[in-house]
Amino acid sequence: MNAVELSIVLPVYGVADYLPRCLDSVLAADAPERVRLQVVAVDDASPDGSGAILDEYAARDPRLTVLHLAENRGLGGAREAGLAAATGGYVWFVDSDDWLADGAVEAVAERLAAVRPDVLITGFARVYPDGSTEPDTWRRLIEGVPEAFTLAERPGLLQMILSAWNKVVRREFLLGLGVRFGDGYYEDISVTYPLLVAAERLSYLDQDVYFYRRQREGAITNTASARHADAFAQYDAVFAFLNRRPQTPEALRRLVFDRTVKQAVTILDSPGLVPEELRGDFFHRASDHFRRHRPAGYAHPGGLRGVQYRLVERDAWGAYQQLRPLQALPRTVKRALRQGLDGGRRGARKAVRGAGRRGLYEAYRRRPMDEELAVYAAYWYRGYACNPAAIYEKARELAPGVRGVWVVETRAQAAALPPGVPYVIANTPGYLKAMATAKYLVNNVNFPHTMTKRPGSVHVQTQHGTPLKLLGLDLRERPEAGGDMDFERMLEHVARWDYLVSPNPHSTEAFGSAYPGRYRVLETGYPRNDRLAQAGPEQGAAVRESLGVPEGQTVVLYAPTHREQHAGYVPALDLAALAQALGPQFTLLVRTHYFYADGGRDLGAGAGQVIDVSAHPAVEDLYLAADVLVTDYSSSMFDYAVLDRPVVVFAPDWAEYQRIRGVYFDLRAEPPGLFTTEPEELARVLADGSAAGPEAAELRAAFRKRFCPWDDGHAAERVVREVFPVARD
Repeated sequence: MNAVELSIVLPVYGVADYLPRCLDSVLAADAPERVRLQVVAVDDASPDGSGAILDEYAARDPRLTVLHLAENRGLGGAREAGLAAATGGYVWFVDSDDWLADGAVEAVAERLAAVRPDVLITGFARVYPDGSTEPDTWRRLIEGVPEAFTLAERPGLLQMILSAWNKVVRREFLLGLGVRFGDGYYEDISVTYPLLVAAERLSYLDQDVYFYRRQREGAITNTASARHADAFAQYDAVFAFLNRRPQTPEALRRLVFDRTVKQAVTILDSPGLVPEELRGDFFHRASDHFRRHRPAGYAHPGGLRGVQYRLVERDAWGAYQQLRPLQALPRTVKRALRQGLDGGRRGARKAVRGAGRRGLYEAYRRRPMDEELAVYAAYWYRGYACNPAAIYEKARELAPGVRGVWVVETRAQAAALPPGVPYVIANTPGYLKAMATAKYLVNNVNFPHTMTKRPGSVHVQTQHGTPLKLLGLDLRERPEAGGDMDFERMLEHVARWDYLVSPNPHSTEAFGSAYPGRYRVLETGYPRNDRLAQAGPEQGAAVRESLGVPEGQTVVLYAPTHREQHAGYVPALDLAALAQALGPQFTLLVRTHYFYADGGRDLGAGAGQVIDVSAHPAVEDLYLAADVLVTDYSSSMFDYAVLDRPVVVFAPDWAEYQRIRGVYFDLRAEPPGLFTTEPEELARVLADGSAAGPEAAELRAAFRKRFCPWDDGHAAERVVREVFPVARD
């Protein structure tokens, strides 16, 4: 197989904090027999140190060519400059604040060599500010595609992301189309639409080779600007291309048109993008686009989107403004809403389909507040857990007049709820009604931004851990950990809080710095730890038995936290080797962070006495079962300390973690037990008993004095008595 010649073009502007990671990932490719790599980095007159970083890398790696532009040309202009310097048979436009997965270049080259497509679309993963990742959810639209296909054969491709960065393009094919990246915002769609329409051979690599940062501060999808109207110039370029290609099937032309209108409406309706004073002008331009480019045979879609499109086509800005509060919807949609509100579950589902969830939510908000309803949720609707679960249980006892309902995301999660716990599934009519009318809302993370705070409602934010690592606003100077965080949006959420539950004095201080607001701090201790404070030995024995742990074993719970620098679970410890070193009298329970709890781990389970408990529904069960906790920077150490059992810190990357994430105190100076950095040292302190020795006990006592002063088993009661109307004895 001849080596594929691949040029990667990197437009660079204001990304000095992210650029090294991107360059390292691109230049990690080391398979010259499969790919001849050229990297063209375009310094678009970047005002930070990006240019110097590029020159430093270029001095070490001849595959990297750096172009320094005399003046800023924008993302589109920088890509055009890079394309002009590219020599490879294929070109890949990679954004310099993103990065490639290990082996990405080799995987792409292998597919290019095998299929020789005009355009290769790659799989990708989104990376969020909290470090979590989400695989490409659009891939289901083209599942089961052959190695080569056309857009006409798979039109669902137009519903996928239309950015340039997940498309590797045959260079001569691109140059022959007579298209260019546009100026301003949305610069890539003037190229990506023509690429997909004209390609005779498309291919899809169903592998997450690209990591795309979402919600990075300063990104256009996160910035209010008049330049969002640049999209219309890009649309004009797309239709100019289509007009030059009469052979384009009319069905595809209609799909392209529908996609552009949908994007324009989405931009207009997304809060914080089009400035308020310019929204009317943006709408009129959308209307002009609709009328000028509407293809023959185009039919409006159904439901609320069809209503929107008709108003756009008519240039009815006044009516469109009233669409969201449902004051000027057509009679049929109003009727659907009435059916939803008055016609029970079936009518409500119809209303959601016909008029949109937001409309139904707003309609429910006009109903009187239910003073006896509390909505509970935890971990982004993952299920029944943490502080909200403990508060719910105590509220049922002390405030029986307040009905509690839980929000879950799936029916499987609903089935896992304790017997008799009422629930609603996210985005269903019942959910929208509960969120719109409930007096009380309790969560350990924020509710969705679209669920606005109703005057008179009470929001209780419990958080989900004592902070060692920096949080919230304290991450502003930590770009690798918090550079993508939308701090303005975060403060909007904080403004909704009425109460913030604090587990200890340290957390009160840290939360105040990270989440400044007018809420009242409830210094009660963590409700979820009441169970630990009140537990007897029989509870731990029952959990061990349910996990299949033989009697007489020493149980070690290993619970590391996640790392911002890793997209997935990267083990810091060879668990099979540790199990072997400890011997048959030890059992290792391994619980990865919940960001990684959906699979893809190699934990050495089955090697010796290693049990993967990452999916166990209650971490408190595991604390009770364990004789000793091994962790790194996880908040589990603070909870486990309530049991007054040995804790060992295993932190081989302590210096790096401090640099990237930042911490509120020096864990090495104030650990909950012995502090280790080498696997052999960890095995020794566990095996010889020093993890439970006098030195460790002294450290643990000091730690408990600072971080567990309120953990007396009655935290949930204190919260309930402060927040809810408690029944008289």
